[in-house]
Amino acid sequence: MGRGNETSVDGFTLLGLFPEMRHAGFLICTILLVYAVAITGNTTLILLISLDPQLHSPMYFLLSQLSLMDISLISTTVPKMLANYFSGTSAISYIGCVTQVYLYSSLTGSECILLTLMAYDRYMAICNPLRYVVIINSETCLQMSIMSWLGGALNGLVQTFFTMHFPRCGSKEIHHFFCELEAVLKLSCEDTSTYETVVFLSGIILILIPFSLILTSYIFIFLTVFHLNSTKARHKTLATCSSHLLVVLFYFGPTMLIYMTPRSLHTTGQEQGLSVFYTILTPMLNPLIYSLRNKDVREALRKVLRKV
Repeated sequence: MGRGNETSVDGFTLLGLFPEMRHAGFLICTILLVYAVAITGNTTLILLISLDPQLHSPMYFLLSQLSLMDISLISTTVPKMLANYFSGTSAISYIGCVTQVYLYSSLTGSECILLTLMAYDRYMAICNPLRYVVIINSETCLQMSIMSWLGGALNGLVQTFFTMHFPRCGSKEIHHFFCELEAVLKLSCEDTSTYETVVFLSGIILILIPFSLILTSYIFIFLTVFHLNSTKARHKTLATCSSHLLVVLFYFGPTMLIYMTPRSLHTTGQEQGLSVFYTILTPMLNPLIYSLRNKDVREALRKVLRKV
């Protein structure tokens, strides 16, 4: 359909999460609970890392940045979804939709970069412990953080510009619970296959390559760990690394299924389910994984609770 049939769009209609679901109220209350746990868990983790001197290390600094990204990511989608449900509306303004597309693209890109740098930090700490203190210092950590945020911001600018510049015709209904870029693209009047190729290529750069680097890092890490003489040191190292690897699998698995496979292989419902997993559930699970499986974090929490 050409530009002659283009319509002016002042806003959009979000059809919501699983619109045909009969017990929507139960689902919304569950998401509200998950959101509260995610905000509380990530905020607590950030405070513990900032207050406890034993957690003032590169690994925990990067972890605090991950928690900050998780708070921002889940707050990009959930508050608007909850507000629409409780107010009985399904509308989102054009500016609101642009903001969601930008923040979503930026934060997901930032997390991909940060998780890769966190794997590099663990690789250096375990495989090159003598050089670790020299290479991974406070200045390097700050540079890693800046690289993650700026890399995601650049990705967000590119994705938002190309997603929102396409003309939209007729329907304003977005078959999703937020302005996810591929869901918005489906409203376009023009052929978006070229841009979908760009999305696929950016997926290779921000998803597939980082995931490959992370797996490579962990192959070297596990080879080094299995050569350790101390069983206690081996278990402690594996516990620390397994937490990060679990977070990586929770995050990269769904994103690869959505952005690295053809649309014809998954339905709208499947896309929404995968989006819920890495935009809502994963931000809640991350602080729980790191706190429950990390002795230092648990000890820092005990100290705070004793003082309280």
